[in-house]
Amino acid sequence: MTEPAFAPSFRMTDRLRPDAAAGGGLIRAANGTARPHYWGHRERLRTRFLASGHGPMPEYELLELLLFNAIPKIDVKPLAKRLLEAFGDLNGVIAASEHRILQVEGADRWVYLQLRIIDAFAQRMAQAKVLQREVLSSWDELIAYCRTCMAHRGTEQFRVLFLDRKNTVVADEALGTGTVGHVPVYPREVAKRALELEASAVILVHNHPSGDPTPSRDDITMTARVMAACEAIDVTVHDHVIIGKDAETSFRASGLL
Repeated sequence: MTEPAFAPSFRMTDRLRPDAAAGGGLIRAANGTARPHYWGHRERLRTRFLASGHGPMPEYELLELLLFNAIPKIDVKPLAKRLLEAFGDLNGVIAASEHRILQVEGADRWVYLQLRIIDAFAQRMAQAKVLQREVLSSWDELIAYCRTCMAHRGTEQFRVLFLDRKNTVVADEALGTGTVGHVPVYPREVAKRALELEASAVILVHNHPSGDPTPSRDDITMTARVMAACEAIDVTVHDHVIIGKDAETSFRASGLL
């Protein structure tokens, strides 16, 4: 009896057992032949999506369509439902880290790749509504873009929007990524980058993974330090916006700036 030279990198499971195949199993025809319950499901789902759009579809079916690109042939509905159960909704799934995605049974790096591609498309589309636009006339789009990038992240991120003299956004850059409750911010780096971009003003943005956008004492102290560094080079800090899961806080609107 021979043995494989290398151990398989996956765990063999019975994909037709009810808990693995969403209660499906085999369907037997009158002539006794059997086929998996999901036979033809992918084509039916694609056809329905193209005919009616995403509106009538539940989130797990949209996720299935995405998973088709990562996992061939097998029933991916159970995985779609496990991902949604683990992360709450599509926003949570798309924003999840590789480490957390790989902890879900059946997910691999190809699944994570598809999620990152979708995230990149969403960010680029939202960013296109902000860059080279005057801030006051596109404030809602700017907040929507920041929410797309940051609202569902599991760690804090610090971004800076750089503006020219007409308050047009000329650049948007992430200048710091940290832990669940802290992100290091270096005021001199913000000022240095503003000089390199010949920016006249900046808007600071960061997220609170806890979901609560209430500014902390550290947030207020850090903002004051960035303002001091920017004032030294005649750059204005227009606002500091904290992004939560369901709301955001503007320092200027709150009287903190």
